[in-house]
Amino acid sequence: MNPSYPIFIPTKGRYKTPYTIKALDRIGVPFTVVVEEQEYKEYSKVVDKSRLLVLPHQNKGLTVTRNWIWDYAQNEIKTPYFWTMDDNIMDFYRLNHNIEYRVSSGTFLKVMEDFVERYENLYISGMAYEFFVPRKKKHPPFILNTRVYSNMLIKTDIPYRNVTFYNDDTDLCLRVLKDGHCTLQFVAFLADKIATMTVKGGMTDYYEKTNKRKQFAEELFRAHPDVVRVVWKFNRWHHQVDYRPFKANKLIKKADAVIPKGVNNYGMELKRLD
Repeated sequence: MNPSYPIFIPTKGRYKTPYTIKALDRIGVPFTVVVEEQEYKEYSKVVDKSRLLVLPHQNKGLTVTRNWIWDYAQNEIKTPYFWTMDDNIMDFYRLNHNIEYRVSSGTFLKVMEDFVERYENLYISGMAYEFFVPRKKKHPPFILNTRVYSNMLIKTDIPYRNVTFYNDDTDLCLRVLKDGHCTLQFVAFLADKIATMTVKGGMTDYYEKTNKRKQFAEELFRAHPDVVRVVWKFNRWHHQVDYRPFKANKLIKKADAVIPKGVNNYGMELKRLD
C-alpha cells in the first residue's frame, strides 16, 4: 500500500548523499525530486529523470522553493493534500509497544493520510523525529497542536504560504495555530532525520555562510514574540516555542467522516529479518 498523495523532495547539493530518495526508493514509495536546473544532470545520475521536477529559479532558498511546490500542487496537479520531505531522512519507523521498527512499505504514509482526512481543520501534520522518542519513556500515538518539521502533509487549499527565510515550517505552524486550526505530530510513525548542519548541501550552506544562529532564532522571535524565546542551549542559540496557548484548538470531524470500530493495522505485520 502506498500514499494517495504526492511526495515532493526539494533538494540541493546532495546528489552524493540522497538519503530521503534512497529511503523511499528502498520501500517502493513514489516521489518527485525538486531540483534547480544547474544540478539536474547530477541528480539524474542517482534518480530516474521521470522523477525529477526542475524549478524555474535558482539560489533563492528553501522558503521560495516550498512555496513553488505548494503552488504546483494546488494549481498544476490539483491535489487536495501533498507531502514535502527534507532530503536528509535516512529511514522511517513504526513505534509499537515503545520499540521502533523499521517499515518496509509505504503503508505507514497511507495510515496517516486516512487519519488526517477525517478532520476539516487539520491543516498540517507529519512525523516526529526518531531521536526525540526515547525508549524508556511512554509516548502517545500523536501530539496535537505542536511543531511539524521536515516532513509535512499539507492541506493544499489552506490560505497560507511559507514566509520566513529560516524556520519557515515553525512559522507556518504557528500562524495556522493562531488562527484556531490544528497541527498534528504523529509519534506512532517516526522519521530518522540527520541532524541539521551535519551534511553538506540544503540549507547548511546558508547556516555556515552567515554563522548567525542567533539571528535566525531572532527572526522567529520577531514574528511571534508572544510565544517564542531565544535561548542558549547545547552550545548554540535556539528558538524555544510555547505551544500551551493552542491546547484549546480542537479537531473538527468532517460531517461525512466514518471512523470504523476496532483496530486496523492496514495489513502491516511485525516480522523478524535475518
